[in-house]
Amino acid sequence: MKFSEMPYTRPDIDETKKEFEELIKELDVAKSGEEAFEVHKKFYELTGHLQTASELVLIRHDINTVDEKYNEEKKFFDEAGPVIQNLEVEYQKKLYESPYREYLEKKIGHVAFKNMELSMKSVNEKILPLMQEENKLVTEYNDLLASAKIEFDGKECNLSLMNPYLHSNDRNVRKAAWKKFTEFFTNNKEQFDEIYDKLVKNRTQQGKELGYENYFPLGYARMMRNCYGRSEIAEFRKQVKRDFVPFVEKLHDRRRERLGIDHLMYFDEGVYFKNGNPAPTGDWKQILESGRKLYGELSPETREFMNFMCDNELFDVEGRKNKTTGGYMTYIPDHKSPFIFANFNGTSGDADVITHECGHAFQGYLTANDPIREHADITMETAETHSMSMEFFTEPWMKLLFGDRAKDYVDMHFEDSIMFIPYGTMVDEFQDIIYDDPALSPKTRNEVWRDLEKQYKPHLDYTGNKYFEEGGFWQKQHHIYDNPLYYIDYCIAGTDALQYKIWMDEDFKGAWASYLKFCKLSASDFFDGLIQSAGLKNPFEDGCLKYVANKLSVKLK
Repeated sequence: MKFSEMPYTRPDIDETKKEFEELIKELDVAKSGEEAFEVHKKFYELTGHLQTASELVLIRHDINTVDEKYNEEKKFFDEAGPVIQNLEVEYQKKLYESPYREYLEKKIGHVAFKNMELSMKSVNEKILPLMQEENKLVTEYNDLLASAKIEFDGKECNLSLMNPYLHSNDRNVRKAAWKKFTEFFTNNKEQFDEIYDKLVKNRTQQGKELGYENYFPLGYARMMRNCYGRSEIAEFRKQVKRDFVPFVEKLHDRRRERLGIDHLMYFDEGVYFKNGNPAPTGDWKQILESGRKLYGELSPETREFMNFMCDNELFDVEGRKNKTTGGYMTYIPDHKSPFIFANFNGTSGDADVITHECGHAFQGYLTANDPIREHADITMETAETHSMSMEFFTEPWMKLLFGDRAKDYVDMHFEDSIMFIPYGTMVDEFQDIIYDDPALSPKTRNEVWRDLEKQYKPHLDYTGNKYFEEGGFWQKQHHIYDNPLYYIDYCIAGTDALQYKIWMDEDFKGAWASYLKFCKLSASDFFDGLIQSAGLKNPFEDGCLKYVANKLSVKLK
């Protein structure tokens, strides 16, 4: 079904509560594992309907943040979402404690039951008001970002539409663009600080209400960290600082030489060529058509997937005023349809949507008919491995998107993927420090960020930009507000994707076969088991990043 034709009806919460109560009663009287699983199939249907309604509201609100109808529906789900989540957990508790647990665990999988355990640790009726307040604060942050109206080059731009200027090949233009971009954050600094302060204190209080010392046990449970924890991530961060940062700083110096400048400034970040970064040749419609051709040639599976996406209007990528900034892939269960949201702005990021977000969507499409719904509950480092690896698998077709500058794009993307890992890891350490001491003042938080930048990105020079020099850059990073503790998953996945890059350069067919297997395994095993099955090194094992850095150093030479 085409996206424009997908019907939406607001769920009746009272009726929804009754349906969950009925399911729990049916589980109570089930006389066998088979009967219990038949009840569970009804749970799939009910939660599929609810998720479909929620996702339609999210997408349609984000497409036009001034649409009155979907603004109201978004407010409804900000309130109703935690209630529904709590109802799901109450049902899962009953399933978890079923006398037919052995049968159900064989049927549904051991990962699913571990995830249920984590879900039970992450929500309780007594914290529903706090969860609702958290949702409202996140919406307030995103609406604040979406409200940006920046006058530049005779145009009124939102934050996304400033990107071409922020990465202009004219150094003076990008310096001026960063000045205007920063002014928006400077002018709204108090509101950004206030929203984040409330979010940190809210999340900490949620953790304490559930009996935890701080937010971490709750945050890690919500991230479904089912086979590793805070200590493993701390060790990963040590690997990054020790084995990766020195290697990446050499790449920045190589970039400086290529740009023909004596000293890198903050407004040179993300710029790779003196004549400017490569940009796709065509508007958003042409980029989608190039994507259809690309996936049509990559494999039979990707051809079927991309035709389905294009034929059913499952992209909204045109950059427009009043759209939420950023981009994402989400899934609409009742229609077995992935959906990709983005803001194309004429930069290479437009192509990244066709590769990265389509990596997510392809995996969702590939496993849409799996009868065990829990297999779709992939953890984020696994999900990001699907997407970040697809960025590399599509490289041979970049001429379709970049024409004569295809090689420039491939080289830029390769370096950018490597350079991202220190930044993403820094975002995680920042959050680790902040939630460890939620009483830190806004000024101290900024000082923490600036100190971490000196450890992870020592080349950065913010001279002339007071806001960034004082540590304010992090406030533009959505995930810090929206999805606490998430960002490290990109770094773990990036390590996996770089391993696939090393592999595909030696044996593309073998690497693609491994990737397809990895996608189809979905969440049928824990992350460490999936990695082993795919034939990759586990990023948490000491020496993994050193291995990747050494291999890439040879390639770059």
